[in-house]
Amino acid sequence: MPKLKTHSGTKDRVRISKNGKVRVGHPNMNHFLGKKSGSRKRSLRGLKTRQGSIAKNVKRSLGI
Repeated sequence: MPKLKTHSGTKDRVRISKNGKVRVGHPNMNHFLGKKSGSRKRSLRGLKTRQGSIAKNVKRSLGI
């Protein structure tokens, strides 16, 4: 069996924590930030943990 390649888009957008949790950043924080309110931008900061079938599919696409 050949080795499977990791999914490049997932690799760039997702981090796996030390304990194996899937950590994903919020969308809508790259550009057009001038029209978004400060409270909206603050609430979009940081990473969010994904669980369940989403986390399972992400780990599969990363080859973990």
